Amino acid sequence: MTEPTGPNLGRRSILAGATAGIAIAATPKARAADTRKAYAIIGCGSRSRMFQDAIWGEHKDHNRIVAMCDTNPGRMNYVAGRATRAGAPVPKAYPAADFDKMVRETKPDAVIVTTPDAYHVDYILKALNAGLDVITEKPMTTDAAKAQAILDAVKKSGRHIRVTFNYRYSPFRTQIKELLMSGVIGDILSVDFQWLLNTVHGADYFRRWHSNKAISGGLMVHKSTHHFDLVNWWLSDMPVAVSAVGKRDFYTPQMARRLGLSGPHERCHTCPEKAACTFELDLTKDAGLKALYLENEKYDGYFRDQCVWRPEINIEDTMNVVVSYAKGATLSYSLNAFNAWEGYNIAFNGTKGRLEHSLNEQATTAGSGNAQSETERGILRVIPLRGTAQDIPLRSGAGSHGGGDAVMLNDLFNPAAPADPLKRAADERGGAASILIGVAANRCFETGQPVKIDSLVTGLQSPDWPAMPGGDQPVPMPVRKA
Repeated sequence: MTEPTGPNLGRRSILAGATAGIAIAATPKARAADTRKAYAIIGCGSRSRMFQDAIWGEHKDHNRIVAMCDTNPGRMNYVAGRATRAGAPVPKAYPAADFDKMVRETKPDAVIVTTPDAYHVDYILKALNAGLDVITEKPMTTDAAKAQAILDAVKKSGRHIRVTFNYRYSPFRTQIKELLMSGVIGDILSVDFQWLLNTVHGADYFRRWHSNKAISGGLMVHKSTHHFDLVNWWLSDMPVAVSAVGKRDFYTPQMARRLGLSGPHERCHTCPEKAACTFELDLTKDAGLKALYLENEKYDGYFRDQCVWRPEINIEDTMNVVVSYAKGATLSYSLNAFNAWEGYNIAFNGTKGRLEHSLNEQATTAGSGNAQSETERGILRVIPLRGTAQDIPLRSGAGSHGGGDAVMLNDLFNPAAPADPLKRAADERGGAASILIGVAANRCFETGQPVKIDSLVTGLQSPDWPAMPGGDQPVPMPVRKA
């Protein structure tokens, strides 16, 4: 459900015409006896394809998609074609304005929300108020007021939200959690975390609706929510205070000119300098991007290939954050979106030693036909205090996001999935805890002052984290060194 960004097109202006050209399939009478869990997908952009493929593929015996809802009828036609090719019934299509009608007519058991980030809250609240379960893409929402509305609605409805933090499920990140839980480095006192986006993956955030902070919350919310959630879960702890600085220094009109361009221009597709700009995204060369975006921009005016040097971009490309945690640990975090390589370095410093993990990734353009964030190479090392470093073989997984997607989807859609002692499933508490670090960081960027998490929302409870080594356990004396 991609929102238009043209100067004469707003979100509400396209709703009236959103039914044009929609292919709507009748619901077979036999479906009344279907006992599979029924889902409605809200937002038919690139991220929704993961859920479509899971429900129409490996998990079709227990799940089905009965409806879809979007502001763009062309993308709903695209989903209808994908359903037909998968041998699945075509979900009934509804414009976004008819969400309530969709619920009444198709009676889903749950909704899957994959709209642009700022609009998650609209459909989460509607679903909760209708008594439905909710699965939402990360980030759960984009600011403190929306997070508060969701927490209040959960309390009132008695329902819960599942936030799809697939990074928790990657085998090597699960391995790190197990090591930390084992106490191999004792109590964790500090974490150093450096995340690097290269100029393929990183630049892509500056082409899309993500470059508008009002919709995405900036990279501190849209992207870093993954990373903050990982640290929260790895530590089994809640953030309490944030300090941060951020700026945009690379994806600017000035940088375009320093690179020898006369631009910026509006978009790659019509750019007079695209032959000279290696940041060009050619939508015609990727079948997925062409079908999802180029062929459907006539409906809403949304350009998927906007110029990364545009002056109106208002998100940062360089960010540094310090987070204090309830149990005493501190996190030092950085995110940069224009680096020479893609991946991250993280180190946990504990009372018994240090755990180091680095990963090189190969990320692709969102919406293309390629798997996202494939692991290229990585290391995992435990270094006892005054001891010899031990390299540990890194677990591997197959598929997108280091193998995390398949594991998470099984946890979501397989009713026989085993109980998870690592508690990787995230609800609205984990969803809020992760985005509020980014929300606080954004406020720090504006004010230059630290922000306490409890000043942003009320009633946020800690998730049911796995147990970690306690701060009162004996610590062995390190060996004497000459």
